[in-house]
Amino acid sequence: MSGAECGSDMDCSDSDCGDAGFEDYYSSQGWDGEADHDMEFDQKVRDPEFAVYECLRVEEVERLLNESVELLSTNMHITPSLAKLLLHEHEWALQDILTKYQDHPLNSIIDPRIKFIESDEANIHKNKSISPTLKHLNESACSVCFTTLPGEKFSTLTCGHSFCKDCWCIYFETQILQGVSTGISCMASDCSVLAPEDFVLSLLSKPTMRERYQQFVFRDYVKSHPQLRFCPGPNCQIVIRSKELRAKRVMCNSCKTVFCFRCGMDYHAPTDCNTIKRWLTKCADDSETANYISAHTKDCPKCHICIEKNGGCNHMQCYNCKHDFCWMCLGDWKTHGSEYYECSRYKENPNIAHESVHAQAREALKKYLHYYERWENHSKSLKLEEQTLGEIKSRINKKVMNASGTWIDWQHLFEAASLLARCRYTLQYTYPYAYYMEAGPRKELFEYQQAQLEAEIENLSWKIERAETTDRGDLENQMDIAEKRRITLLKDFLET
Repeated sequence: MSGAECGSDMDCSDSDCGDAGFEDYYSSQGWDGEADHDMEFDQKVRDPEFAVYECLRVEEVERLLNESVELLSTNMHITPSLAKLLLHEHEWALQDILTKYQDHPLNSIIDPRIKFIESDEANIHKNKSISPTLKHLNESACSVCFTTLPGEKFSTLTCGHSFCKDCWCIYFETQILQGVSTGISCMASDCSVLAPEDFVLSLLSKPTMRERYQQFVFRDYVKSHPQLRFCPGPNCQIVIRSKELRAKRVMCNSCKTVFCFRCGMDYHAPTDCNTIKRWLTKCADDSETANYISAHTKDCPKCHICIEKNGGCNHMQCYNCKHDFCWMCLGDWKTHGSEYYECSRYKENPNIAHESVHAQAREALKKYLHYYERWENHSKSLKLEEQTLGEIKSRINKKVMNASGTWIDWQHLFEAASLLARCRYTLQYTYPYAYYMEAGPRKELFEYQQAQLEAEIENLSWKIERAETTDRGDLENQMDIAEKRRITLLKDFLET
């Protein structure tokens, strides 16, 4: 420790932040497909972050997709490959496709990019298969390579355009190497008809190219399905399925990655998906401007000695003069409780619209830095508090080895650390939300609840970092208060 901290002497090192301790709390929120409806409704009422979902392996996803393909293929009497293209283009809305088909069997459902062979359209109802290959009886010249070849060396797409198989193969390989799969269209100029999966596979000769194509096709099918989302974890093959496309928190049961189901980014409640994208883009663009506030050191407001923050709590105590103050605003902590609302809230200049362009630019930067500093501070606090938890585990292990209680006796500390991480994570994402909010009564209510949550989080953090001297009842009471503040804020402002 080089100056002051929140009552902790742990060493600091970089570690992943964000979801420390989340897994225990949320591990039971998966979806078994047969959950009791009343219980599910009760969970939704109590927990605004509750999400119903399941984690699927690749083979389970393929089975799920093939069920829709088989139903469409059977009802419309078309090949599975054409059924896949239709489902992919219509985002797997099976019932919508069937309804349109029943109303207008031959016209409205035929997508401009997905065509049957014109001469066979009338045979759809007769359950006649449609072959993607047209056999030529005589020799012809390929319009791509200009080579004259016998008819069996040509293949014809459903649009009627025919080219030699070697040219088709080279074209497909080139498209696949560029990452294209379901979007591969006809080689003919000005023709946008898509090549079905079976047509492409029948002309690809290299096993590695066939495998890559099938992997890309599967990826595209999953991405177009509104109920499916790939886990963003590194090298993870799990696909999350949820029947509701909402910004809900989901966790992969394989790699434990936590993310937002709607956008696939880090979970960001109460901020919505579009807002967090805007915020992260702005942070990346303005990162150099904000570099100066990324330092870990500040001066003690009383004795002015240089101090370093190496604990998660913002309640600081200078080791030199013992002055208690807030790390964010440097205000006296003794009177900070009544002024917390002012610490987290940005005070808008009511006359800024009448100022010069340069003054408005300075005010905009000042506002951004206010929110960015608090956003970044809570991100760092999450990392530091994760280190604190590791130190607590080490200390408790020594106590257990020395017969000073059992692991069960100390379990409440781990529960407190888990809840603290959850609360601080939510608090971190309140700052992008507040930054983009319009001024008015609703923003005032939000900032009030934000400040209340922040105050209780700092109290909880202070008690956890002094866990060995904190009364268990006092700690558990603080846990209850902090979680109620978090849930209240989410219920009022989380868009569901």
